[in-house]
Amino acid sequence: MPTKTLRIPTTDGPADAFAAFPDDGKRHPGVLMYSDAFGRRPVLERMATELAGHGYYVLLPNLYHRHGPAPVTELPEYIGEEVRPAVLARLMPVLEAHTADRVLSDADAYLGFLTAQPEVCAGPVAVTGYCIGTLYALNTAAARPDAVAAVAGFHPGFVVTDAPDSPHRLIPGLAAEVHLGIAEGDVTPEIIGELTRALDAVGLGHTCEVYPGTVHGFTMADTDAFSAAGLKIHWDRLLSLLDRALARD
Repeated sequence: MPTKTLRIPTTDGPADAFAAFPDDGKRHPGVLMYSDAFGRRPVLERMATELAGHGYYVLLPNLYHRHGPAPVTELPEYIGEEVRPAVLARLMPVLEAHTADRVLSDADAYLGFLTAQPEVCAGPVAVTGYCIGTLYALNTAAARPDAVAAVAGFHPGFVVTDAPDSPHRLIPGLAAEVHLGIAEGDVTPEIIGELTRALDAVGLGHTCEVYPGTVHGFTMADTDAFSAAGLKIHWDRLLSLLDRALARD
């Protein structure tokens, strides 16, 4: 499976990124993958490569490129509970600097780059995200309904808040099928109900599913939250969504 480390032009300088795609000489649908708060790292590159093996060109950018190449802070090979607070404390200023305006500016750059690749077929793409990456995926899809046909988010947080730019308020701008894979205890039944009502109101195909026996971060094999069963459900739901939503040449 070919992989590349790339530099994507943005309004604030080049963003380093990882890409994986099939080596068959054909063009394939594009998928933009947003990382969790810990950023681009080997576990996500492996996931991007696995997804590419199912017939997709997968682009995994460094969300924090304004602060340097990934990783922008030292990350242990395994982010166990004993080191997690310290890692998050180092990342918090970087994360807080990644404003909604920056997310959308970068999204335009990422989508423009992705759809221009010779290995990517014409037509809309999918956006998938993990943890806070789910918020970025929803922001991207709402800002670019012309370009995004599917959105998947896993173990999201803060998807329904009182803020004017709360992700659930962006749903009327979507033109994409949506799947949210939620960990047990990640959000309340009331929040799931709020999300479902918002998606129902615009008539989008959607699922908001609680994955049994999981905790926040269950897809990430380099953390204590990892659940092999949860990751399998994630692949089943994600691949089914992409197969329905994305056209192939």
